[in-house]
Amino acid sequence: MDRDTVGALAAHVPPVDVVSRREELDVVGLVAHRLSDFPILGPVQTPEPLPTRPDPYEPRPVARQPVPGYWGERLAWISGLVLAISAFTAWYSGTDTDGLTLSVIAWHTGALGVLVFFIGLATLILEALREAGIELPASVPESLVLIALGSLATIFVLIRLISIPDTYFGTAHRGIGLVISLVAALALIAAGLLRAAEEL
Repeated sequence: MDRDTVGALAAHVPPVDVVSRREELDVVGLVAHRLSDFPILGPVQTPEPLPTRPDPYEPRPVARQPVPGYWGERLAWISGLVLAISAFTAWYSGTDTDGLTLSVIAWHTGALGVLVFFIGLATLILEALREAGIELPASVPESLVLIALGSLATIFVLIRLISIPDTYFGTAHRGIGLVISLVAALALIAAGLLRAAEEL
């Protein structure tokens, strides 16, 4: 074989690295084709977690029950505060002979109006001592004390509601303050009864 023939054959033979590269590409293509034939190997979406079901044996939350005396205590606070403030409201109002508008607060109607104020104040002090942990002796139930204070306030207000003092009889009429004091006194009695029922 002469040199020209050998040179022609060498020109048609590809280099070794080109052959190996081509073989690698063929192998990669074959593997990709094989994988496409198996859909199970394709990308799989992660399933969403199932919602958790409540455990039937898990204890359910129980609604918070008010402690004994809860409503009676709140009513005693409110009625005592209103009763003390009502001593500075107009129990009587009207027009004087000179045309002047007259308004008389409970504090100026005499001892009964002043006592109504101190009954409301005593109720607030009693409830404040109870909140501080200082309670009355067991022989003197607090509910009984509230009922007694409310009864006294009711009697005092009813006296002033029925009988107008002589000083203001000719010019004054019953005002809204008497109604407020009477409602607060009755609410104080109800607070004592409610406290007694809740403590049973």
